[in-house]
Amino acid sequence: MKKISMKIIALCLCVILAASGITATAFAINSDGDEAENQEETAAETVVAEDEASVDISKDETVYVLAGADGSAEKIIVSDWLKNSLDSDTLSDKSELTDIENVKGDESYSVNGGEMIWNAEGGDIYYQGSTEKDLPVDMSVTYTLDGEPISASDLVGKSGRVTIRFDYKNKQYETVEIDGKQEKIYVPFAMLSCVILDDDVFTNVTVQNGKLINDGGRTVVIGTAFPGLKENLAISEDKLKIPDYVEISADAKDFKLGNTVTVATNELFNSLDTDKFGSITKLSDSVGQLPSAMAQLLDGSSQLYDGLNELFEKSGDLAAGIDQLADGSDNLKSGAESLDSGAEELQAGTAQLSEGLNTLTASNDVLNGGAKQVFDTLLSTANTQLAAAGLDVPTLTTGNYAEVLNGVIASLDENTVYEQALNQVTAAVEAQRDVITQQVMAAVQEEVTAQVAAAVKEEVTLQVTEVVRNTVAEQVIQSVLHMDTASYDAAVAAGQIDQGTQEKIGAAIEQQMQSEQILRQIQAGVDTQKATQQIQDTIAANVSEQMQSDAVGQTIAQQTELQIQKIISEQMASDEVQAQLAAAADGAKSVIALKSSLDSYNTFYLGLQSYTAGVADAAAGANALKAGTDNLKSGTSRLSAGASELSSGILDLKNATPALADGISQLRDGSMQLSDGLNEFNEQGIQKLVDALGGNLDGLMSRFRATKEVTLRYKNFAGASEDMDGQVKFVYRTEAVE
Repeated sequence: MKKISMKIIALCLCVILAASGITATAFAINSDGDEAENQEETAAETVVAEDEASVDISKDETVYVLAGADGSAEKIIVSDWLKNSLDSDTLSDKSELTDIENVKGDESYSVNGGEMIWNAEGGDIYYQGSTEKDLPVDMSVTYTLDGEPISASDLVGKSGRVTIRFDYKNKQYETVEIDGKQEKIYVPFAMLSCVILDDDVFTNVTVQNGKLINDGGRTVVIGTAFPGLKENLAISEDKLKIPDYVEISADAKDFKLGNTVTVATNELFNSLDTDKFGSITKLSDSVGQLPSAMAQLLDGSSQLYDGLNELFEKSGDLAAGIDQLADGSDNLKSGAESLDSGAEELQAGTAQLSEGLNTLTASNDVLNGGAKQVFDTLLSTANTQLAAAGLDVPTLTTGNYAEVLNGVIASLDENTVYEQALNQVTAAVEAQRDVITQQVMAAVQEEVTAQVAAAVKEEVTLQVTEVVRNTVAEQVIQSVLHMDTASYDAAVAAGQIDQGTQEKIGAAIEQQMQSEQILRQIQAGVDTQKATQQIQDTIAANVSEQMQSDAVGQTIAQQTELQIQKIISEQMASDEVQAQLAAAADGAKSVIALKSSLDSYNTFYLGLQSYTAGVADAAAGANALKAGTDNLKSGTSRLSAGASELSSGILDLKNATPALADGISQLRDGSMQLSDGLNEFNEQGIQKLVDALGGNLDGLMSRFRATKEVTLRYKNFAGASEDMDGQVKFVYRTEAVE
């Protein structure tokens, strides 16, 4: 069904191109006026061309309407193309859509004051979104069986004379003044509906307001309607019948119907050149050119036939591609079988790993129990040694031995000697506090001076840079716009300078400011200012002020204390003091050695516990890995089976490829029937229009102009910036009835 939908859409696009050729040729009315009139028209066309060239951004919008079998809209998806003709870095846009998504790139946007600012980076932007907004044209599809109304779902599988009718209701209009009266003028949408009918289901097909094309196996129905145009032009039906519906009738057997596609566009009427309606005579003369325009369209149908011939010739390339696909599917099948074999080997390996780790885990309790027994023996020996040395301490255990022995070591004479040495060193250093304070103060003053000089230099640099920038700006503005700075600022404030020009001037100023000459000029100005006595006096005054501040005073006090503590630490680490401490440490050596041996075994004991816990975790992980490889093996088996099925299916596709060429050949033959249909359209449509325009055309010209003005103002559906040009078309797709 999806393939049929794509065929219908492709056919509709062909019809749109053909219809565009009709309308553009039919309404681009010319006349052989005098030389002055021709020159005036040429000038007008030049102005229009310049206006179009000045448009920076345009929006091409396509609205996709997913409808039920009765034509009612169920979902609306809008696709927008922002055309960046000037390669701008950013594009501004407005949209009423929700769930907006960039569909052809990773450019992002931000929202500023209700506008979307796209980071275009010089390229076009393609995005889409959703909306629940009312459509400008409502479409309804009704069905009858043997003259009786019936719903689409009830019609499935029925047989009899079936009528399918497409009705279109135009709701998009403006109220305008025509010849002193307020008139309702609709946006002139052309509705192009396309339906493909299977000849096995439908026979004796007829259509009102459309044409039929048959390729030998299917009948393609192309219907055309212009809802609201009859009201716009106020032409009576006895002079010119303007269709506003499409009706298809056929004998059906076991009724079913694929998707239908309807395209709505007002672009066919945008090329209506009302500026050339200079007089009734001029219009009447120009209408005579419609038959020649239709002749051009008939020539175009021959070109369509030539294109299908080329498609038929290229079908061989498609067959070659399918052969390559078949070879690739064979390779995929072989790879899937190899993967399944490897998964089987991995499954066996993980089973062995899981079994081995489970065996190791079973020995964990024995290892931990033996290590605990050894540790208890070492602690008992240590308790005996401490008691023999006359030390009264709590009984050592695995949990308290470190704390108890550290207390014993701390209680020995070494601590007393250390405290005495520390008191002596501290007293000697404190005697030099004033000298240390003066040294710290000098270092702090040097640092403050450097900081103040840097700050003053920064301020001077800013001042000099600002002066130079003003001079550069004056020169750039004078060079580009021949204006002084004050006049330029006033023009910017008055909105007389566009944003692009402001940005160019700003960029030119920044470029000069970064030039080597300007940078040298700024540096020279800074050096000159720094050398002045005023700057030197400012630096000295700031340094003096900061040195008298509480913050600097606190810094000096803190640095002095740090320096004193540093000197105390250095002297405590001297050979003399360390010799005193070493002498006092002899009494603690035996206890320290005892603690060291216990620490070593404790490290081993804790490591053994970590090892046994790790083995248990590894065993659990191996068991989980085994379960995962079992699942992997199951998946690779299914993959191998699926690859085999895929290879078989592609082989069937390869065998069916010759039938594709036959189908293209049938489509080529069917296109020849399009030329006959266009001939009939020329006789029944174009010639009637020529006859209808043979009377009084005063009112008709006014209505043509009003219709053109209304259609030109309808440029988008989901919103756009006020200064943005654009165009919009709608594609309705009904669901299949089957």
